[in-house]
Amino acid sequence: MAFVVLFDANVLYPNVLRDLLLRIAQSGFVQAKWTDEILDEVFRNLRKNRPDLDPLKLDRTRSLMNAAVRDCLVTGYEPLVPTLELPDLDDRHVLAAAIKAQARVIVTENLRDFPERILGRWNVEAQSADDFVLDRIELSERVVVGAVRRIVDARRARPTSVAEVLGALERCGLRKSVAALRRCDEAGQE
Repeated sequence: MAFVVLFDANVLYPNVLRDLLLRIAQSGFVQAKWTDEILDEVFRNLRKNRPDLDPLKLDRTRSLMNAAVRDCLVTGYEPLVPTLELPDLDDRHVLAAAIKAQARVIVTENLRDFPERILGRWNVEAQSADDFVLDRIELSERVVVGAVRRIVDARRARPTSVAEVLGALERCGLRKSVAALRRCDEAGQE
């Protein structure tokens, strides 16, 4: 059985981080999950914060995300929402979806909103994107390095390098993961 993780909206918002997480999931290394409600938040915020982005392209991105990862959408979690306690009531849908999907990890940057004492009751852990990716590197460096290389290869419209992708990931907060990936890259060049 695959290791199930639920991605919160804040880790799906940054383009390069979303790309990395989806490529890790596409490898079969983890079973990534999210909900339409999570995607609504991602794309509502993108439209608000980036009015320069074409709404049709954003709709296409959402469709491509759902098509890219097998069995990614969690449904039927809504009845659990009112039964849950969290510091931010607006985050209960995330925990409810994780419970419904039997996720072991919620990948989020809002760790304080998902206290261990509450998540532990459900056998769920919250991890930052940096800790999640670093754990994946430690388990299978090859998978994560391959995901970064596929990001580079996919950027035909604007050619890029591994160093540029790592820099973008670092700006997204993946400091420990990027340091580990740079060590992997250096070791591979020796």
